[in-house]
Amino acid sequence: MKTLFKNYFNSFNGLSSEIWWLALITLINRAGTMVIPFLSIYLNEDLGITKSNIGWIMSCFGLGSLVGTWFGGKLTDVFGYYKIMVISLLSTGFLFIGLQYLTTFKSLCIGVFLTMCVADMFRPASFVAMSAYSKPENKTRSVTLIRLAINLGFSAGPAIGGLIITKLSYSGLFWVDGVTCILATIVMFYVLNPKKAKIQDDIMVENPESAYKDKSFLIFFVAMILFAIVFFQYFSAMPIYYREAHQLSELEVGLLLGANGLFIFLFEMPLIKWLEKTKNTKVGLILFGAFLTTISLLILNFTGWSGILIMGMFLMTVGEMIAFPFAHRFALDRAKKGNQGEYMAMYAMAFSVGSIFGHNVGLQLAEKLGFDNTWFIMTILGMVCVALLFFLKTYVKKEYK
Repeated sequence: MKTLFKNYFNSFNGLSSEIWWLALITLINRAGTMVIPFLSIYLNEDLGITKSNIGWIMSCFGLGSLVGTWFGGKLTDVFGYYKIMVISLLSTGFLFIGLQYLTTFKSLCIGVFLTMCVADMFRPASFVAMSAYSKPENKTRSVTLIRLAINLGFSAGPAIGGLIITKLSYSGLFWVDGVTCILATIVMFYVLNPKKAKIQDDIMVENPESAYKDKSFLIFFVAMILFAIVFFQYFSAMPIYYREAHQLSELEVGLLLGANGLFIFLFEMPLIKWLEKTKNTKVGLILFGAFLTTISLLILNFTGWSGILIMGMFLMTVGEMIAFPFAHRFALDRAKKGNQGEYMAMYAMAFSVGSIFGHNVGLQLAEKLGFDNTWFIMTILGMVCVALLFFLKTYVKKEYK
């Protein structure tokens, strides 16, 4: 046991203090994301909005994310990551607080769109910051540490969120989400000053290549959109599936989703450190992670036993742990060829596009065809993603010959 703990903590060695501060800021910010997993249930049960209209609201969520990410990448290349991170975090806090006062379909569409526009300006800026504060050999583990912070906050968030809903109301969730964004801004302002921070990998590229002309990156971009569509089912259609098909309470839904984040927090860093030492390529590992995530939906149709939900969540979690860090590292490596903000914005935009279609399509299919057929269709999309990644793996090999 002592050796196990020693190996676990050794997997964090070598990361810069700035990366640890960035992880703390992310943790504070993500601790308030308890609204997101319950948003579809809140809209359906508290506001009486139909699944079909919830799908359109979630599309506005994704569209706002897409616009904000693209705009954030452009602004990051012009003004630098620090200013964009501060403005985004602080503004998002107030916008989240204001969302609770919107109750009509149209106002929610507009409010969710604007909130995500501002919120996701943070993503490409934070990616560039993480790249700047990491030594080249530590980038994958730096990505993993940031993900650990996200998932530690996210593991506690749904569980606490379910408790708040049970004891109080949904209103408290919006307040917590907004306040934590504001707190994250305050922490960042004092501890991550770029004038004092040590830049570990300052990449300057003459005549930078456009991400939109990088063929390998474009294949990767499409694959990540498909992966995101499958993955995002766990944050829109899945909570309703838990409620309707398996009669889970909000607290049980929160605990099940929270288990995902807790498992990632405990096991992702050692897993990534071990995988980095293997001969597997980054694209090969992304492919395997996407396959596990796809299968996690397919097995839900095998039985009506509620225990299958735990098995599905486990497969999705392992797939996520493998796919995301290496996908992020692949994007960072390609970004060295051009404008970092543009590359990292495009990477984040893949998930924004996936969010636009994933949430809406999943909910529309669930309402019209039922959940079983929805999971079958998502499995097909997931397998197309796996096939694209297999092609990319071969294509990238040819680039280096």
